[in-house]
Amino acid sequence: MHVDDVVRAMRFLVAHDELAEIVNVVAPEASDNRTLMQTLRRLVGAPFGLPAYRWMIEPAMWVLRTEPELVVKSRWVAPERLTAAGFAFAHTDLAEALRTSAQGGSTGSSGTGSASVGSVGARR
Repeated sequence: MHVDDVVRAMRFLVAHDELAEIVNVVAPEASDNRTLMQTLRRLVGAPFGLPAYRWMIEPAMWVLRTEPELVVKSRWVAPERLTAAGFAFAHTDLAEALRTSAQGGSTGSSGTGSASVGSVGARR
């Protein structure tokens, strides 16, 4: 999910009191890790990628004090409540979102009304 859409989604949630329960703030189009990494390598010009096996990830997760399951297991969720409430993503294409992020991040979109990494509980 592009950082601009994350920020816009947070602003949207703050502005919409009716969204008081948990809302998935995730990209609207699901992507598996293989597609993500292929697209990222193509954009940065890396001819190949080295595999990251679980035994490689676990020490890093220990240092970061988080669970390796967050990295090695897939979680397929959709932004159903967010889109049903009228939020429209500005960046729905994976390659375009990665390209924009690599070129400096923000595209400058700052809208809070209608125009994909986790769930946010909107609490008042």
